[in-house]
Amino acid sequence: MGTSLHNKIRLGRHSVLSDKRVQALLALGALAGAGLVWMALRLLH
Repeated sequence: MGTSLHNKIRLGRHSVLSDKRVQALLALGALAGAGLVWMALRLLH
């Protein structure tokens, strides 16, 4: 039971990561995070 559940989760995660919409959201999230870090560093300096 444990291995089948693990395989199901792994396959589900793979299909989610291969979804273009999810990739776009991840890219936007990464850009937003980088922007926030850059602004925080500028404010600190």
